[in-house]
Amino acid sequence: MINTIVAAVMAMSTVVVPSAVTPPPGAVTIDVVTVNGSGCSPGTAAVEVSPDHTAFIAIYSNYLAAVGVGARPTDFRKFCQLNLRVNVPQGFAFAIDRVDYRGFAHLERGATGTLRGNYSFQGMPETMYKSHTWQGPLSDNWQATDTVDIELPVIRPCEPRNLNINTELRVNAGTSDPKTTTSFMSMDPTDAFIATVYHFAWRRCP
Repeated sequence: MINTIVAAVMAMSTVVVPSAVTPPPGAVTIDVVTVNGSGCSPGTAAVEVSPDHTAFIAIYSNYLAAVGVGARPTDFRKFCQLNLRVNVPQGFAFAIDRVDYRGFAHLERGATGTLRGNYSFQGMPETMYKSHTWQGPLSDNWQATDTVDIELPVIRPCEPRNLNINTELRVNAGTSDPKTTTSFMSMDPTDAFIATVYHFAWRRCP
């Protein structure tokens, strides 16, 4: 299922974003080293590089936080940690200068849903978490974008270092009644265009 979704996203959307250096020729691939978290059990997350090497996408098939009827007490918060080995041609390094998040939310009046995310390279400081919150009533697709100044992104060193990606979904019942209603927020692909897109900013190694 998830491989079919990834193929559909890659076939239906080409990501184009300016970068400081033209994307490198040759192969750019990503290996998923580890997957950890209540929002991405093994087999429910996949990663793929765009054909033009300007970005990569992450697809989740069971990433949903919920509160209220039918939800367990721990379901209000879900998180996912991906450890990725990004294989790039020799002589190139990269940063992540923009992230586009997408998903679906059903929030009762008075409830809220929050997305948090950050990334880091192994052995280097983490970037600050950035948060986005939606207020109920809402029952629709949601989208959020995090950007980093092109001159200030955390650059992967020219020696190989894995990329750590952290995301979190949290739903709060607020003034809604969790005994009679359900609110939820997901990064599940309700259609082929819902995927998290991480945009590369390429650099040449000294």
